[in-house]
Parts: sequence; C-alpha cells; structure tokens
Amino acid sequence: MTGGVRPPVPVTAAVAGFEPHALGLARRWRRMRKNELARQVGVTAAAVSQYELGQARPSAAVLARLALALAMPVEFFAAGVPAPASPGRAHFRSLRATSQAERDQAEAFGELAWRMVEAVGRQLRLPQLRLPQLDWPEPARAEDVRTAAAAARAEFGLDDGPVPHMVRLLEAHGVIVLSLPDASERVDAFSHWYGQRPFVFLNPTKNDKARSRMDAAHELGHLLLHHDAEPGSQLLEREATAFASEFLAPSTTLAAELPTRLDFDRLHELKRRWGISLKALVYRGHDLGVYRDHTYRRGMSLLAQWGHPEPGDLGPREQPTLLGRAATLLDQQHTTIEDLAAHAGLPAALARTVIDAATEHLPELRLTPTSP
Repeated sequence: MTGGVRPPVPVTAAVAGFEPHALGLARRWRRMRKNELARQVGVTAAAVSQYELGQARPSAAVLARLALALAMPVEFFAAGVPAPASPGRAHFRSLRATSQAERDQAEAFGELAWRMVEAVGRQLRLPQLRLPQLDWPEPARAEDVRTAAAAARAEFGLDDGPVPHMVRLLEAHGVIVLSLPDASERVDAFSHWYGQRPFVFLNPTKNDKARSRMDAAHELGHLLLHHDAEPGSQLLEREATAFASEFLAPSTTLAAELPTRLDFDRLHELKRRWGISLKALVYRGHDLGVYRDHTYRRGMSLLAQWGHPEPGDLGPREQPTLLGRAATLLDQQHTTIEDLAAHAGLPAALARTVIDAATEHLPELRLTPTSP
C-alpha cells in the first residue's frame, strides 16, 4: 500500500493531539446522548461537552473509555485526518418527518464515508468532479428551471431521450453516491458537500427504480442550484423537484409522447421508457397542459386506489458501484479494507459498512426444486 499502513496511535499521543470534532462525530454516528456517553465513561455530561467544544482534553484513561464506548479506535480521535473544509448543512428531502437524531446520524455517516473516500483517493484516481456551472437567477421562474435542466443535460452529453442510469451518471462525473445503512424510512435522500466533493445519499428501504432515479436527480438539482443556499425551505425543495422532473424527461419530448387521454397502457409504456413513475407522468401531463384538472384528479384518484407500490414494477433501485469497484481493485493490488480503515482512522467493520453502502447488490437467484 502506498505510504504503508498507518501505525496505531498510542493513547498518550492521541490525548496530545485530541480532535474535539471527532468525538462529536462518533457520538452522533452511534446516536448516543451526551449524558449516556458520560455515564458509560464515568464523567459528567458537562465534561463531554467540554471535550467536544475543545475546552478540555480527556485524560488517557478517559479517552480509552470513550473509544471503547463509541466502538472507535483511539487513533480516530487524534489529529491527522482533517475535518471537511465546508461542513455546512445537508439538503434533506423531509426535514419535518426526520428527527434531529436521525439527521445527525445520517450526516455523521456522510463524514465518516468522506474519510474513507479520502483514504481510497490516496491509492486510486477517482473520477474528476465535472458538474455543470449554471446561471441561476433569484427568484427563479418555471422557465428558469427548464433552462437549467436543459443546460445540465447538454453539459452531461445527453440527448432528448431518457437518462440511461441516473446514479452512474453522477458517479461518472465525480459525485460520490452511497446508500444509507440501516436507514429509517423517515430519512429521505439528501446531499452534502464534503470538502471539494459532493456526496448523494439514497435510502435503500424504498427499493423502487423510479424513486431512486427521481431522488438522485432531485439531489443533483440541489448540488447545481443550491450550493450556497441555506437548506430546509420548501421553495428549494420545489425547485429541486421541478429540476429533477425536467432533467429526467424534458418537457418538449415528453409532451409529444404523452397520450391526450388517460390511457394507462400508454402511460405504462412511457414509465418503462423514461424510468419515472405513473404518478410523475400524470403530474407532468397536467403541468404541461396535456391533461385538464378533472383528468388529472381522476388519474391521481385511480393511482391512490391502486396503492403503493404502483402497478408496473421497473425492477430494483439504481445503486452506486464506484467505491465498491475501487475497493475490489485495491484488494487485487493487496490493499485491504483493513488497510483503508487504518488510514481513515476507522474500525474495519465501519469501513466495510461504507464500502458496502457504495456497492451494487444484485438480487439472489433462488432455485426451488420441483417434485418428481
């Protein structure tokens, strides 16, 4: 491995170079309150707060107990792996439905994943970040969203047809995409910049191809349009959704293909062609003036009666592959996940969780023997 495996850091050295941010990061990842961590370690909650704020440093014995309670190696808390240059706030799809603890854990996973990406990037050349630079007026109008989506498609080299694979398009242009491990359904897709590289996180519990494509395109909208904006407003969410809809299926092409009446056989064909849901197609038809209000309401009523998942399964969700393929290539060069974990200052199990979150998982083939 280039540069050798990072040697373990003695507890005394970790105390001298104690990184307060790392303690809060580990605690949020483990979803542990300060008072619970304090109880396990044998200090006060105020002491934990002082450690995280950099107002005090734990003793060697306390740091060892902190590492044990949080299931992290001592070197995780030592200086040497810098925090991302632009932590900021993540763009979450459903802030109201997601608890603060769930958001904190999801964002903590993102930063831990960033550490692994940094470790991988020291061994392999990851795809260069190549995202379009768009002119985005404020306030923006509906036509501005269409213009931005068309410009982005052109920069990505797409024609007026469907996007073949939304997740791989992002990965090919330098965006790190991961599936959230053990995610609650309340934690929707989100995006975040860590340092100079954007990350997109998708929820695997919604194992729906159309949904994963829309989620990925929605987060691309945030990355391109709202890099410096304060997350959380419904206006930003509407803009990102409108961008995603237009990016996945340009209005000029889709309007010409939509049936003028509510023909679900034809809509199913378009669902398969464009990789978007029936609900999205009916909504777009109304938005584009193809369907009048009463037709739109009838279509949505029928879809509500059919329930979820809607008819016409498109197959498994789109999944990331970049880090998984990188780890496989490094393993062939005798650089193991344990080596990468050591460089990132992470436990090997957590390093595997990160790599697994960026690895495609194909459905298992199960053969049922027939009776003679």
